[in-house]
Amino acid sequence: MKNTLKLLTLSFLLMFASCVTSLNPLYTEQDLIFDAALLGVWTDKNSTETWELTKADEKEYKIVYTDEDGKTGEFIAHLLKADGKTFLDLTPVEPTLSQNDFYKGHFLPTHTFALVSQTAPTVQISFLEPKWLKKNLAENPKAIRHEKLDDEILLTDAPKKLQKFLLAHLNTEGAFAKPISLKRKL
Repeated sequence: MKNTLKLLTLSFLLMFASCVTSLNPLYTEQDLIFDAALLGVWTDKNSTETWELTKADEKEYKIVYTDEDGKTGEFIAHLLKADGKTFLDLTPVEPTLSQNDFYKGHFLPTHTFALVSQTAPTVQISFLEPKWLKKNLAENPKAIRHEKLDDEILLTDAPKKLQKFLLAHLNTEGAFAKPISLKRKL
């Protein structure tokens, strides 16, 4: 693996093509936590790309991703505990567009989930594997409520059912990607 941060970046940039997305969040208000250890600027030592996490609200983070060309992308993130496991729920911030409100109203923010297995001294996260999910749902279509859009899966179930599904597959071979490790830059 050349650069773990590049893999993380690719996961976010290709959210519809390579990440599992959901119409609903993974959390309920009761599940939310805040861990100040995540605040700061995170990077891979071999890259100029950064992930800056700041506090946006009592239990909400703002993430600004800056690529090697200096272009940024903004996300709102929520950290949650479900059955003792920690997850991160990411939603892109609505882009500032010059088009009219009718046009902007057709953009739908979706959620992407990551398992957070460690927050110090490095942050380690793992995303649900789209290929595994497609195969799993082909074999068991009623495992979790979803829709197929072209060749991609869009999860549509309620937060607690999404949690139950993810928790049931934490140890399923191939369900989650190999953890990505990010080190604090600042």
